[in-house]
Amino acid sequence: MNMRTICLVASVGMILVGLTAWTLAERTGYETAEYEVIEADGSFEIREYPDLTLAATNAKPDAEGRDGSFMRLFGYISGENQANQKIEMTTPVFMEPAGDPSAASMGFVMPKDVAESGAPDPSGTNVEIRTRKGGRFAVIRFSGQLDSKLAEEQETKLREWMQSRGLEGEATAETAGYDPPFKPAALRRNEVLIRLKARGEPSESEDQ
Repeated sequence: MNMRTICLVASVGMILVGLTAWTLAERTGYETAEYEVIEADGSFEIREYPDLTLAATNAKPDAEGRDGSFMRLFGYISGENQANQKIEMTTPVFMEPAGDPSAASMGFVMPKDVAESGAPDPSGTNVEIRTRKGGRFAVIRFSGQLDSKLAEEQETKLREWMQSRGLEGEATAETAGYDPPFKPAALRRNEVLIRLKARGEPSESEDQ
């Protein structure tokens, strides 16, 4: 290995270390939705979530906010609400199914102090304040550019892991993203979450 190659390898290594440090520092600058880890197994976890207050809007699953959904929510936390209140950004951004494969609900988690005091009503009609019901979830964590194909691949892995543990979950899954769209895909934190059912609880098909 010549000196030029050594310098190039060292430079790439320093860049990767710098990007990693910047990514971690960026994430720690935001409040993250609370949860308790019940079990951890590599990239898999079982978590207990409390009720969370979300500012939510309709979104297209693979648009990454380019359909206007992200900016509607960002406008809300920037003061486009009945109290003209600016609200701190948090992580993650949840994407939940909306009953139609071409539709989803994008949700920003309200900071704990805002949720406790009462989130202000939106000024427009395209954002709503709602509660994401707490409960126990099976979760898989992964990197990459989150789209429906990657989410489906990871959901399959998660359901196989759940089956090996004798766990039963809802038929639908949701995703969570912790990074902005401009973050390099290899450094992103993404998750697929499946709500677990208590033993003996009827399936969604049986409820209908």
